Amino acid sequence: MASFSGPGRCGPLIFPTIQFAVFFVAVFTVSWLLMPRPALWKPFILLASYVFYGYTDARFVALLFGSTVFNQVMAEALHRARAPGPRKALTVLAVGGNLAALGWFKYYNFFLDSVTDLFGKVGLTPPLPLLQVALPVGISFFTFQALSYVIDVERRAIEPAKPIDFAVYLAFFPHLVAGPIVRASEFIPQLKAPRDPRRIQATRAFFLIVGGLIKKAVIADFLATHLVDAVFDNPGQHSSLEVLVGVYAYAVQIFCDFSAYSEMAIGIALLLGFRFPENFNSPYAAVSLQDFWRRWHMSLSRWLRDYLYIPLGGNRGGRFFTYRNLMLTMLLGGLWHGAAWNFVIWGAIHGAGLAVERLAADRRHALGHATPRDTVLRRVGGRLLTFHVVCFAWVFFRADGFGAALEVLGRIVAFASGPGIAVNLLLLVAVGIAIQYLPKDATARLQHGFSKLSPGAQGALLAASLVAVSTFGNQEVAAFIYFQF
Repeated sequence: MASFSGPGRCGPLIFPTIQFAVFFVAVFTVSWLLMPRPALWKPFILLASYVFYGYTDARFVALLFGSTVFNQVMAEALHRARAPGPRKALTVLAVGGNLAALGWFKYYNFFLDSVTDLFGKVGLTPPLPLLQVALPVGISFFTFQALSYVIDVERRAIEPAKPIDFAVYLAFFPHLVAGPIVRASEFIPQLKAPRDPRRIQATRAFFLIVGGLIKKAVIADFLATHLVDAVFDNPGQHSSLEVLVGVYAYAVQIFCDFSAYSEMAIGIALLLGFRFPENFNSPYAAVSLQDFWRRWHMSLSRWLRDYLYIPLGGNRGGRFFTYRNLMLTMLLGGLWHGAAWNFVIWGAIHGAGLAVERLAADRRHALGHATPRDTVLRRVGGRLLTFHVVCFAWVFFRADGFGAALEVLGRIVAFASGPGIAVNLLLLVAVGIAIQYLPKDATARLQHGFSKLSPGAQGALLAASLVAVSTFGNQEVAAFIYFQF
């Protein structure tokens, strides 16, 4: 029977654990009582969010608080500044301060290791202090949210929020450690009016939470422990077919793992009276890489577009600069995911693919050729090609390093024989891919049907779902993949 005991205080609170359930029941109860009284609700939810974040390491609460104070001060200063010179200086200070904190905590060790390797090749010792900097959980996510806030204030897209409102926005625990990346313009307006506890979208919330729990415990964690981890740790001990299926399994694992977190975060936020943007839309049904990035981690894709790609120049400077901006955006997006060269390679693969797609479209336009007709054969071909390019890139994303990724890829083309693969693993991989092709309104119809049931029937169905997850899910709930970013 699956155990949701989860990790101890050495790790973050994970949604599908007993610890989080106890925490959330207490928070939800008090939140429900205080919803009509925002002056009390806001300090309470802020304190609860700090407790949630401090469960991992109480020292990092000071970092979150410091980021809140710094960015609120910068936003208010930017709002007051009128002359171009001071505004530019404040913007550089605000962006630079956020990136400096992110760089220190996330990239110092990466930089030190890279310099050490470089100096070691010529027999020298690097002139850098040997420090081991701990990585705060979720620093990439709340830093990106803080950056979008101060940049939007500088652009006059929004006005500075009240300090308590911004503090709640940045620390709000459902999205604090792994997104979705919610913008201030999407969240802070929801704080302006008291929420009615009787109008909570509980049906949709429970539907999302249970669906995410199934994805996480029954599919993602099971594939990780029974196939993916073994294949990537020791590809030479597995047949070529096993390694290939292991790569497909990782594609399913990371989708089910991350989309599960997003769905549970959206559901938990709904129970607290807030709406988050959707984060996934059947990414493996994409017909191109551009289409994939419109479907995968959509809140990050929009952030990269609005705060990186467009400021770099977007497609305004001609073809060469468009391709350059695509590549730079994806390289930096890869580095955002992790402080290692394999993440840079992952970003480079996607950047090069996006540039090639754009080049092909530009060539068609230059030659006066019409856009190819949308046929079934073209869609199938586009989906197969896109999925395999994405899976190829996932090898570098998942592997421990460049050499390990090459070992996985080399094993696939070695045509090594070995034992077959368990049917249940093949079935889970197939299910993980097949759910990408469910009709768009299928989930809505299921949710609508669930909402029509009596409260007793809804409770019984939810209980049965939890029993099924406990029976067929993995024995322990692993930390979500995106917690490390």
